[in-house]
Amino acid sequence: MNLNYAILRVEPIMTIPDLAQIGSHNKREKKAYQSNTNIKLELTKNNIELVPLNVKYVKGFDELTKEYKKEHDERMKTERADRKKRYHEMLNSSKNVVADELVMTASHNFFKDMSREQIKDWADTCMEFVYNDLGYKKEQILHATVHLDEETPHIHCVVVPLVKKLDKRTNTERYTISKKQYIKDKIQLSHLQDLYHKRLTDKGYELERGIKGSDNKHIKIKEYKQLTKKLNHELNVKNDRFEKAMNDFEEKMKTTKQTFIVDKDFVKVKKDTFESMNNVISESKKVMDLQPKLQTIFNEVDSYANSYKSLEKENQKYKKEVSKLENENKELKDKIEV
Repeated sequence: MNLNYAILRVEPIMTIPDLAQIGSHNKREKKAYQSNTNIKLELTKNNIELVPLNVKYVKGFDELTKEYKKEHDERMKTERADRKKRYHEMLNSSKNVVADELVMTASHNFFKDMSREQIKDWADTCMEFVYNDLGYKKEQILHATVHLDEETPHIHCVVVPLVKKLDKRTNTERYTISKKQYIKDKIQLSHLQDLYHKRLTDKGYELERGIKGSDNKHIKIKEYKQLTKKLNHELNVKNDRFEKAMNDFEEKMKTTKQTFIVDKDFVKVKKDTFESMNNVISESKKVMDLQPKLQTIFNEVDSYANSYKSLEKENQKYKKEVSKLENENKELKDKIEV
């Protein structure tokens, strides 16, 4: 029983330099990726551009938010000298995101034997979620691409939550970047993940939402494994009871010469032997009832854990790559200052 899971991650991008580094990765702007050997650059030509971007991320971002920049620059004309900030400086020092990166994928086996066209159809369904469930407009999508040059196909969709909101202080509408307009908190994110899963299954994709408890909260991998440990212990106890019942029945069969009395219509069995037989049947049934449940749980844990490990491994590679890019960026800055 192999279960495949629909996976949606949302990663905040807090500064313009972070955005540039993510763009470098998503657009494959480097000649080699030593920190991420999972990337096969010879396959990069197969990547699918869902929302293309023909310039670097920062330039694309500036174009997408040009009206916001105009408003900011106009405000700075009347701002006190010690409070004046350049547009990027203002964005970097704020506590808000400059963009969000949506990573959409599934368990590795889900993509087995899929053609490029079939993956494109899956990706288009994922983008329907971005537009129709999350509520982003196409002009708010900086870039969206499907990476087929790594082990598991996945989508990187970078969105800029640029909106106009009422400024109560001036009673005027102003541009701002507000993630909370789309994802307020973890509760809403969980609901969105439900919608993401539903949209995919409605299109016929056989994917699981993920592991949930009866109270609709996610069970962590650790807790899930604890559940299997408990079930395994329960199975061992039932096996021990069944074995004891069998041994007891066998002993009675050895020591009782006239266990069965057969007449024309009935087989008569001594009471203690009959009870022993019933005990064997009862304990056997308990073992048989529990085993399929335990096997199902084990299979789900194995599939989910493997998906989690695969995603975590990929995440670690991205972190290493970002760290390497940060160091390279620092070295470039040092050279410029010299």
